[in-house]
Amino acid sequence: MIKNILAVIFGGAIGTLLRYAITLATGDIAFPFGTLFVNLVGSFVLGAFTGWLMRRKVKEYMKVGFGTGLCGGFTTMSTLAADVFILQTQSTLVITTIYLFSSIVGGLLFAFLGLIIGHSFSKKHLATGLKS
Repeated sequence: MIKNILAVIFGGAIGTLLRYAITLATGDIAFPFGTLFVNLVGSFVLGAFTGWLMRRKVKEYMKVGFGTGLCGGFTTMSTLAADVFILQTQSTLVITTIYLFSSIVGGLLFAFLGLIIGHSFSKKHLATGLKS
């Protein structure tokens, strides 16, 4: 249990710092590209990791450290929600809708694509006899 907690703390710290760096790099842009980027990339990465795990036995602390910690710290639902409210006051309904649609539907599509790629990558490694 302590390994799981430490893995989540460590993964969360890395994910949060990565998200913060991207936020700083895109901070002066009126449209929240940083949040959209981290949520789409995080969805893809978590999907790929999940697809890869479907055929692998990985220690629990690695799963929670990467999934809950790193990906959870990297992605951000709360900032997406705040961005939507800020956009609706500073922009048009069309821009706000595009952002919300891109975030939700794009996140689902990226997660699904990652899942397929991760699962496929895992099968290739199993077929060639490579170990994880």
